[in-house]
Amino acid sequence: MSALFLLIGISLIVATGFLIAFIWSVRKGQYEDEYTPSVRMLLDDEISNKEEQKP
Repeated sequence: MSALFLLIGISLIVATGFLIAFIWSVRKGQYEDEYTPSVRMLLDDEISNKEEQKP
């Protein structure tokens, strides 16, 4: 029975860690740009090809 209490305590600590990491990432603006990630995969090849041809 004590192992069960230990596992519950560890899971609460891990869940709290994930919650803190999520709140930290939201405050730092990780989820603000909604447009660029959907288009980035279409533009990477064009940008990298232009940079390789400049020198």
